[in-house]
Amino acid sequence: MEITYAVFAGVSIVSFLCEYMDASVGMGYGTTLTPLLLLVGFLPLQVVPSVLLGQLVGGLIGGFSHHKFGNIKLDFRRDEELIKRKLGGLGYIPASDDSKIILLLVICGAIGALAAVLFAVNIPRTILNTYIGLMVLGIGLLTIIYRNREFTFSWKGFTAIALLSGFNKGISGGGYGPLVTGGQIISGKCARSSVGNATLAEAFVCIVAFLSYFIIKGDIYWKLAAATSIGSIIAGPCAAFTVKKAQSKKLKLAIGILTTLLGILTLANKASG
Repeated sequence: MEITYAVFAGVSIVSFLCEYMDASVGMGYGTTLTPLLLLVGFLPLQVVPSVLLGQLVGGLIGGFSHHKFGNIKLDFRRDEELIKRKLGGLGYIPASDDSKIILLLVICGAIGALAAVLFAVNIPRTILNTYIGLMVLGIGLLTIIYRNREFTFSWKGFTAIALLSGFNKGISGGGYGPLVTGGQIISGKCARSSVGNATLAEAFVCIVAFLSYFIIKGDIYWKLAAATSIGSIIAGPCAAFTVKKAQSKKLKLAIGILTTLLGILTLANKASG
C-alpha cells in the first residue's frame, strides 16, 4: 500500500492512540495496531517491523517519561550492598526496585522466548490460544477482585510470571503486556509503577525483535515505520502524565477490566477459528 500524506497522518494518529493506551494501562499497542494496519491493506512484513519500531521508541520515551513524572524510579547503578550480601561482590544488580524488575523482565523474556522456540512446533494453535486466553483472563479477574487489597511484593511470584510472559511473547507474539502489568499488581506492586515498568521493559524486548527483522529481512518499510514512530513518541509523555494523575484504585480497575477483555477476546477468537 502506498503511503500518501493523508495515510501517513492517519497512521500517526492511530499509532498515537494505541501507544497512549499501551503506556497508560501497560498493554494493547501491537494487539490493536497490527490488525488495523493489515485491515487497511499493508502487508504483514511491512506491518510487523513498523509496529515493533513504533513500540520500541514509544516504549523508551514512555518509560523514561514515567520516571520523570515519578511513576517509577530508575536507578541502574549497582546495588553494592545487595551484591555483597547475595553475590559476594560479583555480578550486577541495579539499585532501585523498578530497575530490578525491568532487568528481571528482560532476562526472563529472553529465557522464556528461547524456551518457546523449543516448544512452538509441538503445541497446536488451538491449545496455545486457549492457554494464553485463560491465563490473561485469570490475571484480569484477580486484578479486579483484589484491586482494593495491598500485598507485599513477591519476587518469586513475579519471576514466575516474567518467565511465562516471555514464553508467551516468543511462542505467539502476544500475552506479554497483560501478564507483565497485571502480574506485577497481583504480586504486590502498585498500578502506576506496574504500567511504567511494563512500558519500558517491552521496549527492550522490541529492540531485539526489530533488530532481528532488520538483520534478517533488511527491507524495512521506513515510511510506515516513521509514521508509527512519530505517533508513539508523542503519546509516551502524555500517557505517563495521565498515569501520574490517575487514582491508583481506578487505574488498577481499568487494567483489570482491559486484561479480562483481552482474555475473553483471545478465547473467542480461538472458538471462532
